[in-house]
Amino acid sequence: MSIADIKKNADAKMAKSIEAFKNELQKIRTGRAHPGILDQVHVEYYGSMLPISQVANVSLIDARTISVQPWEKGMGGKIEKAIRESDLGLNPSSMGDLIRVPLPALTEERRKELTKVVRHAGEDARVAVRNLRRDANEQAKKLLKDKLISEDEERRSNDDIQKLTDRTIAEIDKLVQAKEAEVMAV
Repeated sequence: MSIADIKKNADAKMAKSIEAFKNELQKIRTGRAHPGILDQVHVEYYGSMLPISQVANVSLIDARTISVQPWEKGMGGKIEKAIRESDLGLNPSSMGDLIRVPLPALTEERRKELTKVVRHAGEDARVAVRNLRRDANEQAKKLLKDKLISEDEERRSNDDIQKLTDRTIAEIDKLVQAKEAEVMAV
């Protein structure tokens, strides 16, 4: 393994950390509805637990209402129950075989709680990136110990990895600020 491989590997893993963080942010609910909110809700379907999107058509009626149209007649009650029992705090209502899921307006207190959740998720992402930096630096140190690279090359590699880490953490901070602004917007 060379220094270039170490840098490329660290860069790829940090990019994956940012993608995972973006996915985590999408799960955090703002005032607007989007079908992805129900992605983590699972419903029992012939003995196995499946996401709602695999047993029903999930779409938006308006900015604050999600509609869930089950593909099978008997699934409406199970889907409604699964949404109600999820930790999302939603209260679905059935209209024939269409389930309407209105999103309640966020209170100021709930908005502040959500910003704390966003900051915590951001800190977790930063810690993951720092761990990747440490791993990359240890790999470079191992190459130095095995006398495959010089001390100058190891120092340069550590500097490059630090720049990559700083750039990634700055991107995470930008995502946190954007999500906090989105959550606090009334």
